[in-house]
Amino acid sequence: MTSELGGPRCDRGAGDAAGHPAPRENDPLRRFAGIWCRAVHPLAATTMTPDEFEGYLLPLAHRLSAALRSSPFDTEAAYEVGAALVDAQCTEPDALPAILGVIDAHLVSCSSPEAPFSQPSDEPLADDEARARCVRLQHALAAGFVRELRERERDEQEAISRAALVARTEAEKALHASEAKFQAVFEGAVIGVGIAGLDGEVLVVNDAMARMFGGMDFFRPGRNVTEFVHPDDVPGAHELYRELVNGERDHFRIEKPHYRDDGSELWTNLTVTLLRDSSGAPQYQLALAEDITEHRQLRERLRYEATHDELTGLPNRTLFLERLDQVLAADADAEPFGVCYLDLDGFKAVNDSLGHAVGDRMLEAVAERLRRCVKAPTELLARVGGDEFLALVTGPAAQADGAGLARRMLAALAEPVRIEGRELRVRASIGVVDGRAGEIGRAEVLRSADITMYRAKAAGGNRYEIADADSNARVIARHSLTNGLPSALEKGEFFIEYQPLVRLTDGTVRGAEALVRWLHPLHGVLGPDQFIPLAEDTGLIVPLGRWVLEQAARQAREWRDAAEDDESLRVNVNLSPCQLSHPTLVSDTVAVLENAGLCPSALCLEVTENDLIGADETALRPLRQLADLGVDIALDDFGTGYSNLSYLRRLPVSQLKLDRSFTRGMQRAPADPVDVKIVEGIVSLAHTLDLAVTVEGVETAVQAEHLRGLGCDTAQGWYYARPGPPERLHTLALADAS
Repeated sequence: MTSELGGPRCDRGAGDAAGHPAPRENDPLRRFAGIWCRAVHPLAATTMTPDEFEGYLLPLAHRLSAALRSSPFDTEAAYEVGAALVDAQCTEPDALPAILGVIDAHLVSCSSPEAPFSQPSDEPLADDEARARCVRLQHALAAGFVRELRERERDEQEAISRAALVARTEAEKALHASEAKFQAVFEGAVIGVGIAGLDGEVLVVNDAMARMFGGMDFFRPGRNVTEFVHPDDVPGAHELYRELVNGERDHFRIEKPHYRDDGSELWTNLTVTLLRDSSGAPQYQLALAEDITEHRQLRERLRYEATHDELTGLPNRTLFLERLDQVLAADADAEPFGVCYLDLDGFKAVNDSLGHAVGDRMLEAVAERLRRCVKAPTELLARVGGDEFLALVTGPAAQADGAGLARRMLAALAEPVRIEGRELRVRASIGVVDGRAGEIGRAEVLRSADITMYRAKAAGGNRYEIADADSNARVIARHSLTNGLPSALEKGEFFIEYQPLVRLTDGTVRGAEALVRWLHPLHGVLGPDQFIPLAEDTGLIVPLGRWVLEQAARQAREWRDAAEDDESLRVNVNLSPCQLSHPTLVSDTVAVLENAGLCPSALCLEVTENDLIGADETALRPLRQLADLGVDIALDDFGTGYSNLSYLRRLPVSQLKLDRSFTRGMQRAPADPVDVKIVEGIVSLAHTLDLAVTVEGVETAVQAEHLRGLGCDTAQGWYYARPGPPERLHTLALADAS
């Protein structure tokens, strides 16, 4: 027996006369090979002695060690090692887990750069990187193992087919010519061979067939093949058999399970061939069977590992999606179903603060509690991500059952989890989706569940929400707008409208606030409230804000050039929190002013009160630098935050923009006396601090007159004009807003 990796089985390289490898003092890979041998040899069907097997494993260990530390990292050697282990007859069902277990436990430690015989040039690997590589090598080894095993099975099946052909030919010759010759072939076959009549009665079987089924007693006189029905027979097996005995087909081949008399299960590769007489009429049926029970068990073990979560033992995403696809494809009168998408609230903080080991134990405890909530055969629970779980409910009452399951899961998680003496509270957000098979696809189900789960989180978490088509549509539309933002700036889809700022003492226009709009190709004109938050989330607010500043500064210069008096108009531009913290805010603003030829005093930057609450000196420094250059800084939406007037003294602001909520009570006579007193006090204090006061949202002449009487400096609102193009800046409506 030879191996591409290990060489001849008895060729160990330098060694003693008996063929044992030459000992190397303190060789960790030889110790690894010894541990490997002791774990795997008792489970393997190899004919090698333990010493020979250890010698066979040693070069494989070196290959894995070299692959672990290779640069660039390559798993090809692990594929070859997996194939070599199949060549060594390590094909028993329990052999592969033992092989992988030793690699997982010992390969990294036995392959460290400090280990003897490591190459001096090896660079040390971080523990996490070494463990990740070790896991990938295990996956590659298992893949190579399974691939080689499948190739071996295919070769064996081809041998069976050839044997079947030989047996069929020889059997027909024997039946037609010589019973003696047929008997020799029949008894000498290494696979199970049996002959039955067309009525199904078993006439004769060879010793190999009898051994598979536990002895010749299984085939007692009168036994009929129709008795070998098994619940797991492949669909259509009975129809194949009927066609054969009726002469409609010459043979068929299936994987078939059988029950032995002791109740144990036997799996066979079964080929049944129709034997005809010299005239071509059907006469007998010939069965050839190979015992594939062990291979079947190995495949089932690998299938289980591929479809279940290693940490919790729950089904994983693969199995969940298979089951969901089956439900969605069902034709049974559009069967109702429900999906619960559960995500733990704040689980990242557990991992970050207490470590992943505690996080894993918490996940195990959560999984066990959730498993107890899923009891019905129509329910399936799976772990599909780090702290994400999906549950599937089917049946006539799936909608109610889905919500009921969500409630049970939240109740099951209400009790704290105790880990290492700590009580950890578990909170979860759940999105529940229901529907009917054939009416909705897998992607839409999962997307809706995800959107609904995040809606539960946004509502405070530790709750469940039911999917709502309108809410889903809003989220999808928001996502569509987010994706369209970058190209919108490039395509020039944004434009600016200006709302006049009117001096209350004489009613003249002294400036304007620049308000950006998006002319969307599908949705029409969108206001800033519909896309500015998206721009802030994506970081596009910085280039968009610079573009607005450039356009507004250029427009202010045009107004100044066209002005007939000496007093230039001022333009107000809003700053977002992202722009405030951007390192190029000051330099960008200076560059814009210089390029436009605009005096800094003609620009006012508006910052909301909430953005400056609690700001330290570092955060305020850019605003101070701009104020020192002569740029006005306005505190926008004043009164919507803590309304703490004492902090105004340390802010580099020159104007307050009073929120409209303080002046609504003045829109009609008589004015609300409380609102009047509040505004009067704010104006008095602002003027004491040398701050100008602008009022937003002025909608009536009565309101404007009250504000003028209270000493407010400027105002803006629909009473004067709605936002519009720059050429209409001086066209004031002076009409109450309807």
